Order: sequence, then C-alpha cells, then structure tokens
Amino acid sequence: MTTAPWRDPALPAAARVDDLLSRMTLEEKTAQLYGVWVGAATDGEGVAPHQHDMTADPAEDYDELITRGLGQLTRSFGTAPVEPGLGARALARAQRQIAAAGRFGIPAVAHEECLAGFTAWRATAYPVPLAWGAAFDPPLVEEVGRAIGRDLRAVGVHQGLAPVLDVVRDPRWGRVEETIGEDPYLVGTVGTAYVRGLEAAGVVATLKHFAGYASSAGARNLAPVRAGTREFADVTLPPFEMALREGGARSVMAAYTERDGVPASADPELLTRLLREEWGFTGTVVADYFGIGFLQTLHRVAGTPAQTAGLALAAGVDVELPTVKYYGASLVAAVRAGEVAEELVDRSARRVLLQKCELGLLDEDWRPETPESVDLDPTANRVLARRLAEESVVLLDNPDALLPLAPDTRVAVVGPRAADALAMLGCYSFPSHVLPHHPEVETGIEIPTLLESLRAELPDAKVTFTQGCGVSDPDPSGFTEAIARAAEADVCVAVLGDRAGLFGRGTSGEGCDVADLRLPGVQGELLDALVATGVPVVLVLLTGRPYALGRWHGRLGAVVQAFFPGEEGGPAVAGVLSGRVNPSGRLPVSVPRLPGGQPWTYLQPPLGLAGEVSSLDPTPLYAFGHGRTYTEFAWEDFTGAEAEIPTDGSCEAAVTVRNTGDRAGTEVVQLYLHDPVASVTRPDVRLIGYRRLELAAGESARVAFRFHADLSAFTGGDGRRIVEPGALELRLAASSADVREVARVRLTGPVREVGVERRLHCDVEVVHP
Repeated sequence: MTTAPWRDPALPAAARVDDLLSRMTLEEKTAQLYGVWVGAATDGEGVAPHQHDMTADPAEDYDELITRGLGQLTRSFGTAPVEPGLGARALARAQRQIAAAGRFGIPAVAHEECLAGFTAWRATAYPVPLAWGAAFDPPLVEEVGRAIGRDLRAVGVHQGLAPVLDVVRDPRWGRVEETIGEDPYLVGTVGTAYVRGLEAAGVVATLKHFAGYASSAGARNLAPVRAGTREFADVTLPPFEMALREGGARSVMAAYTERDGVPASADPELLTRLLREEWGFTGTVVADYFGIGFLQTLHRVAGTPAQTAGLALAAGVDVELPTVKYYGASLVAAVRAGEVAEELVDRSARRVLLQKCELGLLDEDWRPETPESVDLDPTANRVLARRLAEESVVLLDNPDALLPLAPDTRVAVVGPRAADALAMLGCYSFPSHVLPHHPEVETGIEIPTLLESLRAELPDAKVTFTQGCGVSDPDPSGFTEAIARAAEADVCVAVLGDRAGLFGRGTSGEGCDVADLRLPGVQGELLDALVATGVPVVLVLLTGRPYALGRWHGRLGAVVQAFFPGEEGGPAVAGVLSGRVNPSGRLPVSVPRLPGGQPWTYLQPPLGLAGEVSSLDPTPLYAFGHGRTYTEFAWEDFTGAEAEIPTDGSCEAAVTVRNTGDRAGTEVVQLYLHDPVASVTRPDVRLIGYRRLELAAGESARVAFRFHADLSAFTGGDGRRIVEPGALELRLAASSADVREVARVRLTGPVREVGVERRLHCDVEVVHP
C-alpha cells in the first residue's frame, strides 16, 4: 500500500498540503473553511450576539455536511454541562465520525473559549484577564496559560479563543473585565506570556479582537470605532504584534467592529497587508462568532450571502465561526458563478490545512484521544489560581492602617457580593456564561465566598452578615438591618461590586455597557449609610471594571479592589484582609474620581490632562500602576541620571529597592517614558517597562532597565513609525503618578524609521546582593 504524499510526515508541510489540495473538490476545500456548532441555543438567550437568529434553521444536515470534511467543531464542552471524561469520549467519537465520513479521513479542529480558564463544566475558573494585569507578573500568567492548555489538550481540544488583547479606552465598556488593562505595553507583555503558555501546551492561541474593538464609540458593544490612525497604530496594534512576534500565536480573530466605515472582517488592509505582508503572519484568521454574517445583517456592506462570503474571504478571513452559513453552499455557488475567485478558497484552505498538519491531524496514524477520566480542576490548578488571585488584589488605600484586621475583632460583613460565589467569576467562566441556562445543574467547582473565607481566616473574630441590597435592583429596604449590624461592630467590611453576565443580564460582561461609572443599583447609597454610622468601613470591590470612588475619598478606613479573582478569590481577598497575604497588586486601569469625568485612560496628551481651559478635572483618584502594601520600600543608589545616545542606541537606568519593613512584601518598579517635545502630540507618560520584586524584610535588590531608543518610537505625521532625536525622560515610578527617579536621555542623530524589526520590550535585570 502506497501512502499518498500528503500523508507522509517526512515531507515538508507545504508539500503535503499542496498535494492534498490538488486532490480536493471545491466542496471539500470550502468544508475546511467553516465550523459546526452542535446544540447551539436558538431561543434568544445565547452566549454570542444574535445567536438566536444566526443559528436558526440550519441549511444542511450534519451527516451530509461532514461527507465533504469539516474545518472546526465549535464548543463541544462550552455549550452545555458535560462531564469532562464523557465529553472527551464524545468528542473523540465525533472526530472519528467526521474522519470516516470524508474521502480523506481528516478530523476537525476542536476549539473552545479559555479567557479565564477552560470554559467547561468542572474546569478551574481562574481570575479574569484584568486581574492578570493587576498582578504585573507575566511568568505566572504564562504558567497559568500552560495549565489551561494542558487541560484543553487532555480532552482533545486544539484551539483556544484567547487571549483578549484589546486595550481599554473607556471603562464603561462591558468587556473591560476581559481585557488586561489600559496600557498597550502591559497588555502586550502579559498577553504574550499567556500565548506562550497556551502554545507550549500544543494549543493554538487565538488573539482577539483584531482590531480596535475596545475603542467603540460611547463604550457601546459593537459600536463604530472612532480611533484615529496614530491611536490605532500606537495603542491598539502593538499588543497583537508582540503576541505574534514574541509569543508565537497561530491564530487571530477578526473583530466585530468597523473603523472609518470598514468592518474588520472586510478589511484587506488590516487582515492581509498589515497582518500578513508586513508582520509576516502565516496562521489562520477566524471570524468572531457570526462576524461574517454581520457584514450583511448589521454592517450592510453586502447584499447577498455570496457577496458577504466574497468580501470576507478576499479580506483574509479564513474560517467562518461558529457554524456554517456563508462559506458553505453560498460560497461554492459564488465560485461556480465566477463571483468569487477559487484562488481565494485555495489560499484559505491551504492555511487551514497547514495548521492541521502542524497539529498532526493529517498524519496517517492520527487517532483521537479517549481518556477514561479527566480532572479539570486538580489541586495544582487551584494552587495556580490562588497564587494569581493573591497577586492581583490591589490595596488602594489604608490611611490609618485599619488593615490587617485584628484577629479577635467584631466584623460586620455587609453587601450583595459577600455571600455569592458568582461574585468571584467573570462572564466567560462556565458558571456565569452557560449555567444560567441550566439552573438545575450544580456549579461543579468549589468557590468559597468572601464571607466563608473571612470566617475561616479569622476564627476568633465575631463575624455577622447581612446583604443590605441587591447588585443592581433599586430596593433599599435592607439598609436598616445593615446599619444595625454595622453599629454593633468594631469594623464594617462592605463587599460591593458587579454581577457578571451577557447582553444586559449582568452589570459587567459582554454587552453589559454602562452610561457612567457609579456603583450599580443602590450600592453607593448603602455605602453612604454604612459610613454615616461612624464605624470604620473597609470597602471591598469585586468588579469587572473600575468605579468612581471620589464620593467616599477620605471617609473610608481602607479600600481593596479585586477584579473577578476566580474560584480561589475568596481566600485570596480574605487573606489580604487578615494580613496573611501582603497585597502586591497594582492597578491595570485608573480609578476615576467622578462617575462621568474620567479620562478614557491615563494615556493622555497635554490637552487630555487637567488645565485652566475646562472646569472638569479628569485626573483619576487612583492612578494606573497604583497599589499599596503592608510594608515600606526605600529606593536608593539611582544611576543613569544623564545619558546621550544615538537614535538606534541604548542606555541603562538602575535603582536599588530595599524592604525597610518588618515583613516580606512586593514592590513593582515601573518605567515610564515622557517625551517633552515631539512632532505629533504624545501621551504625557506611558509605560515601557516593569518588574515585580519580592523581598523579605530587610532584603534589597537592584533592578536595571535597559532602555533602547526603539521604545520611544511612535507614528509620525506622515504615518511612518519613527524614532526622533531630542530630549526624553525615563521615569522610574511606583505608579504613573508616583515618580521616584528621573533619567534624562538625549537622542542624537537623524530621524530613524523603524518597522517590524524594532525592539518591542524593555530588558530588565535584577540582582540580589
């Protein structure tokens, strides 16, 4: 028996795929360009935009469909509760059926959501990406990504739809919880770490949403993007470029949104010229769910299914997800009618099949994995989830050292988030994302509430509890009891925040955008009532976005911020309150002072800052990068105060950080760039480097940042990315507003144009004497 060349693993992948494509019919090639979503809801209560009308009345019978092959299987685990072991065996059976039905025996790529853990029943629910940003710890995030990837592969999943690399531009947007923060360098470095972890486990990482999704007008989900050319180039795109070049991501998801009248899924400038020709990307571009159809139904840039398929395919969208509607019979008919060139089908089919070849799915000895049992929430996962949760908790304020709480104190715990396990989880966790449609099914994982955790953390304390109010309802009837409980206590812990959900079914999450940054419902009024008792109040926020806190500034005993910290978030936050955990999180997003007066982000040019020409001061209450601890640090022996380097040169700025307190703690040293004069307006400061330093009491470490002139590059007036000569300031800081040392650098020589070869991150060296 002679093995066909495309089956021969000894041949180069390109040769194998070329041989396979030459044998395939048009229908078989297009079959590689779409997925199938078995069991998707059509009742209007779905987990994707317009799921109810985009999945109704499937055009083709599944058994007939797979005779031509199949590109992808959509969310076998993430659609309904299924025991992991049973699900793995069911997926293996489905893959065997797909392989047996087609002429070539090629299985599908199985994909799942993995934004904050594998979105499957009984799988570990990690902190949301905004908490990753708060941890400022890429190595830990990489470790988490690798663990999630291992779980995906253990049940036969090949592709994960994460990470989200959108940079926050308006915190009112519901999907802020899914982002890593408001700074492109933080998003890029942390997101790249997650990609490395996922890819190291053999899972295809999918960068989303490419590009500009978070810049939607008025913070409305799917609204038009108003970002200008330089904002798009210098804020939106860098995290994606970093994750591709340094992380090795093999897939990109086209965004729903349009920019300047061109939807991302119909934009060849974005998906082909920039992504592939300039950046050199060779992987697959997949549609966001129903994103191809939205070209016809929402954007109205195509009038027929054939036009819609042709637009997306020509732009560079290789795979239609989550299910077939446009790349099936409509595309075949359009090709046969001469409306769409078959070369475009071949181009995308080649990319899909090359990826399948990389995954081993074209090998003759391929067999689906059939594990007997699977544990998707083992102890090792929970340990990782706890570490990340603990590192991500931000102590915003503690003016009178009310925290840590005394072990034998009387504590009144009040608030709608204290006794609800779902207060810990974001909208893409399985319990929040899918289980609301299955109320009869148990959560499947252990999620201690903050109330339970605090009682375990302080066994000698007298802890009482009352809810006080709901998350978003306007009923204040519980205030009376809340005030009474607070008045009886030594300290009141007010646990307020968000309920994650989808499309208006929560206060945070996809489609849960808000008009302003007031605390949801009557939670602000409850906090007013608690403060008025005169009992010291510790505010604990469990949220998916920052909320305006200026109304209570100077009136609270302490403020603790946690961004949906996952299944181990209760013990993590309780550990901070008790003092077992020394808080080390730093803000990945600014906390505004006023509900409607916040800047979009801290990345403001001069006219975006406070000034005499407006009565509105947008200065945030707590700046990007801010966070306190229970110990103190001294910054000493700064070197590198003055330097002159060419526009392609580098220099070093270093400082010794000493823990001067009596307990171990973590300082996050941040490096910001200030460009006093440039040919276009620039952010007053922007992050270009950082490093966490974990130091024992009395211990010191020297941290040295190796600044390269490439890190000062920006998009000039003519659209080219350049490094300009002139003066710069490198600011070593504890936050974007707390500068400790300044290095003045002068770049000399000509203006230098830079491209994909430029350095994207700042090298950092730490030496412990």
